[in-house]
Amino acid sequence: MMNTKLREYENFHIVLWLIKDTCWVLDLKIPGLIMILPTIAVAIYLTWKHRALNSELFHNIAVVSWLCANSIWMIGEFFFNDTLRPIAIVFFAIGVIVVLSYYIFIRPKEKRVGLVATGFRLRLPDKRIHPTQRKSPENWSFATEGFGLPTRLRLF
Repeated sequence: MMNTKLREYENFHIVLWLIKDTCWVLDLKIPGLIMILPTIAVAIYLTWKHRALNSELFHNIAVVSWLCANSIWMIGEFFFNDTLRPIAIVFFAIGVIVVLSYYIFIRPKEKRVGLVATGFRLRLPDKRIHPTQRKSPENWSFATEGFGLPTRLRLF
């Protein structure tokens, strides 16, 4: 489950991004420049709000990086008529590296320890439980990460 208010911010962010890119395509320099700030600001806000889940955090960092690169590219086309934008390339590369590092290093580790990317984190059995009971799934539970749900839900 997802927080409804956060979902509204995500949808609003898409609208901001579309307006910014539409201004770019229509060569509307001043509105395009104005749209950079709210688009990146909302992306940073969403990144902060999603920081509890690694999958969301890493993907949102990549989105912020992509938006920075995209904005640099737009400014270059608007005002400098340049063809190669090395600063934009750096931001695009950062986004790719962040996402790849998640899929290569973080996600496999999460799978090994039982974390899932659905908004629930698998809470392993308490160490005080006898070892024979620890293996039993009825001693496992999910802990929600701020999705307006009870703090503990039984797995089975």
